[in-house]
Amino acid sequence: MPAGADGAPILEVTELSKRFGGVTAVNRCSLALAPGRIYGLIGPNGSGKTTLFNCITGLTVRDAGAVRFRGRRIDGLPSHRIARLGIGRTFQVIRVFPELTALENLLVVSRGEREAAIMRARELLGFVRLDGLASEFSGNLSYGQQKLLEFIRVLMLDPALILLDEPAAGVNRTLLNDLLAVIRGLRDEGRTVLIVEHDMKVVMGLCERVFVLDYGEKIAEGPPEAIQADERVIEAYFGR
Repeated sequence: MPAGADGAPILEVTELSKRFGGVTAVNRCSLALAPGRIYGLIGPNGSGKTTLFNCITGLTVRDAGAVRFRGRRIDGLPSHRIARLGIGRTFQVIRVFPELTALENLLVVSRGEREAAIMRARELLGFVRLDGLASEFSGNLSYGQQKLLEFIRVLMLDPALILLDEPAAGVNRTLLNDLLAVIRGLRDEGRTVLIVEHDMKVVMGLCERVFVLDYGEKIAEGPPEAIQADERVIEAYFGR
């Protein structure tokens, strides 16, 4: 379950950089997340958001800087160990197993006793109103339903920190409202959520603090209302 009752950041990224050949995807980026809050990470296409996610979760090896989770250095650890420590994430491109049922997609990541895992999986399916589709092959679900399925699969590992990469993309309004309600519920449980999202209505209505990247650099940080009025942010989105 979430830690950080002493007020220390649950996640600290310090001066993190990542280059691909001659391109600097993330440039000396630093940010800190307090436990039990919802954060947004925004920026134009190609600004380094997903690369930053990948560096935090061990899918990409950073070139410089440090990542600490609950005070422990995790940069350099493989992604499966980072996940087991309590960091879960989704991806821009859906990664469900289409030939497995919705229930089986959740059980494939479960640990421990099977009956308890089945109970937890059914609970999560009900959490996002997919309980009636537990036996349906996930390949037959709608795009939005698949995104919800991928999201709750992350929750099977009971993460304290959840990274969501464009959760609202392609999701109809009804399913989106369900998803946003679940995210707020996770925050109310004390979990921390960091969201990459292009839908500014979602970001401004959901997130308590927003980080802005441009060309791999963090150019702004603050509450949503301040970010909306920040000239550097306006320039990054509309001045090109």
